[in-house]
Amino acid sequence: MAKVIAGATVSLDGYCQDANGSSAALYADFEELTGSGYMQRVADETGAVLMGRRTFDGAEDPDDYADSYEFQAPIFVVTHRPPTVEPKRNERLWITFVPDVEDAVRQAVAAAGDRGVTFVGGADLFRQLLAGGLVDELAVDVMPVLLGGGVRLFDDGTAATLEKISVEEVGVRTCLRYRVVPATT
Repeated sequence: MAKVIAGATVSLDGYCQDANGSSAALYADFEELTGSGYMQRVADETGAVLMGRRTFDGAEDPDDYADSYEFQAPIFVVTHRPPTVEPKRNERLWITFVPDVEDAVRQAVAAAGDRGVTFVGGADLFRQLLAGGLVDELAVDVMPVLLGGGVRLFDDGTAATLEKISVEEVGVRTCLRYRVVPATT
């Protein structure tokens, strides 16, 4: 069964967006990152993608997902506002809009098969997944920048025990990978 991998990039002080709502400083290395072996391995392990509506809307043209998105796999967007026009698809990538977080995870896990479900973007959805016990692994990239304010990734009081899987340097970023240890009752 597929594992759910919640990924995010944060500043050294824990923010995933600055005070103006931008994450540009966290992706100053975007060209280097997308061409790296690290990103190729992440893409290779991805059998489905889970994202929130704001992240989906971040594309200038939704049809670009089918044409050039680094994760060529089915995408499940959690939203109560699906677009009126279905985005372009190809034989590997299509987009499904799902109003319920748990249902979106179930559909993504089924679509991923024996590969992973990669979550991209959105602190709110990230927190919902983690608080709901829906995350198997965390993949947190740390950029060497201090934003000093904005949206924190871990800011809702959710506690979790983590077990280190790996630490990797990709250019200036440090890529941390943890397994979420299930809570015992």
